[in-house]
Amino acid sequence: MPMEAILAVAVVAGVMVVLASNLVAMETAMVGGLILLILVGAVEPQAALNGFAHKAVVAIAALFVVAAGLWQTGATMSAGPALLGRPKSVIGAQFRLMVPVAVLSAFINNTPVVAMYLPIVRDWAKRIRVSPSRLFIPLSFSSQLGGQLTLIGSASNLIVMGLYVEYAVATGIDPPNATVQFWGPAFIGLPAAFVGIAYMICVSQKLLPERILVEDSAVRYRSYTAQMEVLPGSAISRSTIESSGLLQIPGIYLFQIQRAGDVFAAPSPEIPLRAGDRIGFAGNLEPIIDLLQARGVVPVQRQDTGPVADPATRGLVHVVIAADSAFVGQRIRDLRLRPVYDAAIVAVHRNKTALHKKIGDVVIHPGDTLLLETPSGFWDLHRSSSDFSLVSPVSGFEPPRHAVMPRAIVVFAFFILGLMLLPLEPVVVCLCAALLMVFLGCLPMGKALASVNLQVMVTIGAALGMSTALEQSGAAGAISSWLLETCRGVGMGEQGMLFVMTLTASAFAQVITQNGAAALIFPISMAMARELNVHPEPFAFSLILGAGLSFLSPVAYQTNLMVYGPGGYRFLDFPRVGAPLTVILAVLCALICPLVFPFRQLP
Repeated sequence: MPMEAILAVAVVAGVMVVLASNLVAMETAMVGGLILLILVGAVEPQAALNGFAHKAVVAIAALFVVAAGLWQTGATMSAGPALLGRPKSVIGAQFRLMVPVAVLSAFINNTPVVAMYLPIVRDWAKRIRVSPSRLFIPLSFSSQLGGQLTLIGSASNLIVMGLYVEYAVATGIDPPNATVQFWGPAFIGLPAAFVGIAYMICVSQKLLPERILVEDSAVRYRSYTAQMEVLPGSAISRSTIESSGLLQIPGIYLFQIQRAGDVFAAPSPEIPLRAGDRIGFAGNLEPIIDLLQARGVVPVQRQDTGPVADPATRGLVHVVIAADSAFVGQRIRDLRLRPVYDAAIVAVHRNKTALHKKIGDVVIHPGDTLLLETPSGFWDLHRSSSDFSLVSPVSGFEPPRHAVMPRAIVVFAFFILGLMLLPLEPVVVCLCAALLMVFLGCLPMGKALASVNLQVMVTIGAALGMSTALEQSGAAGAISSWLLETCRGVGMGEQGMLFVMTLTASAFAQVITQNGAAALIFPISMAMARELNVHPEPFAFSLILGAGLSFLSPVAYQTNLMVYGPGGYRFLDFPRVGAPLTVILAVLCALICPLVFPFRQLP
């Protein structure tokens, strides 16, 4: 092995050790490793930096914008609660959870899918009396399995396919057409998803712990009272309380419905809703914010004080009523907040008092906390107001653009069809979809730029540069030759080599992310195909699955990390469940892949 190849392997191994030790941030370690590879002469600077402008990196950045457009318009949020239902057993709950999550993750980045489901599943588990620890690992794993069903299901899929198309063109092999590129991963990913979901249902009862978590009741939360009005023409105005999805918002309690002169206290979930109904809710701050993002209902005070110019430009602010405030002793319906402050009351909190009444009838006391819907800049203008002893903005609230949800759905539909049918490169279709999301008002340009995760972009770009270093230095060929000799030495055939490569990609994915594993193992997989003198197609599609098997550690993938704390898990819970699943899917891949993408001898 040439000295440059030895140095390249040493640097890559060092980066993996540093990442496993959690001593530095992932992107710092990857960029540092790339710079070291340049300094030791394993790769030329231009070739190393080309990864940051690779088509797959640009396509992934555009996918972040498309996903943000779906989230900002409420399209993603509206799909979740309706799919869960009320199962009668743990197995039923896991099935009702994993199947829709896998399907959604095939077309939407799985990180926002899991982020959407986390609060929903937390409350759902309480209602159906199932420990959250029996659901959160299945949530994360099913999102990863669903990511292997289409080209856009995972960023690593785009990386492998982009590299493979480039490799095929450079070596004179016909690249797969657009349909095969988009749906090709499903030939292996769909059986893997079936087997993975069946495995989780069958063995999770024994392998998944039933942790006893610290419930919300152990922590003191502020309980707010809010009242929302059902809008005419909305889907909610033609549904029952149960089917509206409002009761599925975590931590919310519906205590009253006001309809004309009638008041329904503790209404049955089967009561049909009508336009103009005023629904009283009680809950903590986060569920009240989720309620504001529901489609078809608006705060009563906004309705009573007149429409605002653009609800999507407004934010939320906490204000605490001062003892000498002019508002003390007045009913909320009589406050002149709109003329003076251009604000509308969303909810009210009073310490140690449950305010289960019409919000307009609440009489203001000193120390009451009001949640206000305000224009931008409210905090700067009124933080010194004599009416408030405290003014505090609510961070993280982004009003959904429900009015343009149909546009976002249409853009997404054309995006999927374009990837499947148009004779364009995926990066072009991704960029067009991202531009349309902004141009059609689904999200502003500032939000679009902010939605692109620079940490992910830098990590992928550096990983692609390191992949080039392994290829140029000869390390990829040397590693592939060693793997082939080892496999032949133990009597493994071509399918056995696919199995080893899939496990190798999965091992890398535990440490350097799925994207990094896809970029680093790709040249090794292509070198294995060259050594065998077979068509590289089965190795490319097996690598797509292998890079997506991040089941062995809570830090191996972002969705694992997202469920780690809420599920009350310990570190070893993940390999206990994930290690057998990884081996099973690697065997499945080695068996199925040659049937769909056979080993063909090259001329």
